[in-house]
Amino acid sequence: MAYIRHIETLVPDHRYSQSETRDLLVDRAKSDRSKRFIKKVLFESGIANRHSVISDCKKEEKEPRLFLHADGSFREPSTGERNAIYVDEVKKLVPELARRTLANCPGVSASEISHVVTVSCTGFFNPGPDLLVIDALDLPSTVQRFQLGFMGCYGAFPALKMAEQFCAADPSAVVMVVCIELCSIHMQAREDLDSIVANSVFADGAAAAIVSSTPPAEGARGFSISRFASSLVREGANDMAWDIGDHGFNIVLSKYVSRIIGDGIKNIIDEVFSESGMSPDDIRKWAIHPGGRAILDRVEKSLGLQPEQVVASRATLSKYGNMSSATILFVLNEIIMNLDTKDGESVCAMAFGPGLTIETAFLHAVVS
Repeated sequence: MAYIRHIETLVPDHRYSQSETRDLLVDRAKSDRSKRFIKKVLFESGIANRHSVISDCKKEEKEPRLFLHADGSFREPSTGERNAIYVDEVKKLVPELARRTLANCPGVSASEISHVVTVSCTGFFNPGPDLLVIDALDLPSTVQRFQLGFMGCYGAFPALKMAEQFCAADPSAVVMVVCIELCSIHMQAREDLDSIVANSVFADGAAAAIVSSTPPAEGARGFSISRFASSLVREGANDMAWDIGDHGFNIVLSKYVSRIIGDGIKNIIDEVFSESGMSPDDIRKWAIHPGGRAILDRVEKSLGLQPEQVVASRATLSKYGNMSSATILFVLNEIIMNLDTKDGESVCAMAFGPGLTIETAFLHAVVS
C-alpha cells in the first residue's frame, strides 16, 4: 500500500480575472470575427481567475517583460525568451513549494526523502527543477531524481505511479513529486481557433505530493492509492498535440476534444472498473482534470454523474484555470481538504492528454 501523505499547491502572485484577459485578447485581435469568438469562448469558459508569472499584461505594470513593447503594443517573443522566463520563475517557485510541502507534512523529515520526481511540459533547463528541490531541502546527493517532461495534462499520473512503484520496491522509500507548469508564457498572438481556446484556459501553477508506504500522521489528511489504469483513444491523436516553434509552443486543441473524450470515456471507465472489481456507484467524488468546461460537461453527462460529484473539478477550474499536469493535484487537494470528505471514501481521478491519453487512478480518502 502506498499513500499520498500530503498535497501542497502554489500559484504565482499575478492574478488575472477572466474579464481582464478577455479585454486584453480582444484589444489585440484584428478582425471582428475573432473579437466575437474571444468574447464567447472566455464567457463560457467556467473560469473566474487565472494566475501567471507574467506581470506586464497588468494595466498598472510599467515595465514590459515579455508580451508588450515599451509603447504598449504587442510583441511575439521567441521561444528562447519565453524559456528564459520559465527558468527564472521556476527557480523561485520550486524551492518555495518544496519547503512548504515538507513543512506541512507531519511525520516526514528531509532525511527520509529518497526520491524526487519532477514533472513539467512548459519549459526546459538542466540542471533542472530536481536539483532545486535537493538544494532547497538540503537533501543528500544520493537521492534518486527523475524528470518527466512534455507529457501534458496527465503528467502527474505517471509520476504518482513511479512513486507507488518505488514504495512497493522499498517500503522505506519517501517520494516527493513536484509538478510545475508555466503555461502563460506560451500565449500566442495568432487568431486561429486553437490559439484562442488555449489562451482562454491555460494558466500557471505548481503542486507537490509526498508519497510513502506509511499513512498520513494522526490529524493529517491524504489518500491511499488503490490502482492506476492507462487508456488511449486513438481517434483523437491529432486533436490534442503540440510542438516547439520559434515563437513558443504550438498547441493543437481541437474543438472536438471534449466530444471525443465524452464519447469514449464510458466504455473506458466501464472496462477499468470491471478490472478493479469496483462499480462507478462506489465512487462519491470524482477528481476529473478540468481541461475546460466543455470537457467537464461531457464527462459528467457521459458517466451520469451528479453536479456535486465533480464540484472540486469545477471549483479548481473557476479559481485557477487549466495548469496542465499540476491541476489534478489541485483538484485532489480540494477534495481532501473538504471537511465533507469522509475516511475511506473512494475517489476516482482522471486526466487527459496527447495521444489522446486517458489516465485513471482509484484512491481512498484517509482522514484521521
